[in-house]
Amino acid sequence: MRLGFEPLGGRCVFSSEWNRFAQQTYRANFPDDHAVHGDITQIDPSDVPPHDLLLAGFPCQPFSLAGVSKKNALGQPHGFSCEVQGTLFFSIAQLLAHHRPKAFLLENVKHLLRHDKGRTFEVIRRTLADDLGYCIDWRVINAAAWVPQHRERIFIAGFRDFRDFTFDNLELPDANAGPRLSAILHTEDGSEEPEPPYTEGLLAMVGPKYTLTDHLWKYLRAYADKHRRRGNGFGYGLCSPDDVARTLSARYHKDGAEILIRQSDSRNPRRLTPRECARVMGFDQGDCSFRIPVSDTQAYRQFGNAVAVPKVRHVATYLQQWLCR
Repeated sequence: MRLGFEPLGGRCVFSSEWNRFAQQTYRANFPDDHAVHGDITQIDPSDVPPHDLLLAGFPCQPFSLAGVSKKNALGQPHGFSCEVQGTLFFSIAQLLAHHRPKAFLLENVKHLLRHDKGRTFEVIRRTLADDLGYCIDWRVINAAAWVPQHRERIFIAGFRDFRDFTFDNLELPDANAGPRLSAILHTEDGSEEPEPPYTEGLLAMVGPKYTLTDHLWKYLRAYADKHRRRGNGFGYGLCSPDDVARTLSARYHKDGAEILIRQSDSRNPRRLTPRECARVMGFDQGDCSFRIPVSDTQAYRQFGNAVAVPKVRHVATYLQQWLCR
């Protein structure tokens, strides 16, 4: 989120991330003069420095379609009934109540609007607007206008002093005219992807470890066929360079099913590499400047949980007219 606002002159004064691998990636890319704090639920709001703008993403799994389906199947609570993840929103509310920043921007999955027949979002709206007194508005935006990935996410913005704030006038590029996967895929010269921290220039296509094994490819096809016969939409997403991919998720490390790349020879399809995931999320704009110091598994989880940077930058530019008043 901060990458969208720093070009406008913002300076980050506090960071919170509980996962130690995500902390490792964060420190590698943001060697700030402040520490990366851990679990925000364990931090007293008074220990957070004063700030003008709060940027936050709270866990989407309790509210996403996939997360709700999984928890229902396991008989587990979801939404605000999920004590581990769902109630993290209230830590954000406590920070807003204590510091009263000028503005905030929150990001989550679009299903948040419909979760529990809209009751979950009404709790969020009432907390931010009625209890805390912020003028809020929200909008679901697809990242496909900026990156070759369909990624619809809700942005909830609020201002303390300006009652005229609205997303109504936010103009969005045509998502159908956005880039295709060819813009982020490695070139196919057969060489291996170098080890981190990655230097300048585009990287070549990876070697065989990202190509699906015969066993996994057979399993994914059988799984898709089974659900197709049942009338379900579950299955893998097989892409060519001229396509726009499905949403990259944190489970991508398991089998890569949602975004598989056709290969030009008789080989099975392959996963995206972590570097390609960085590009499909907009972290790398024509270079390899974003450092990936963790394993592939951790990198896939982190990019799948991240925001599409150019989309945040677009929203930040729109919000600037109120932030600078």
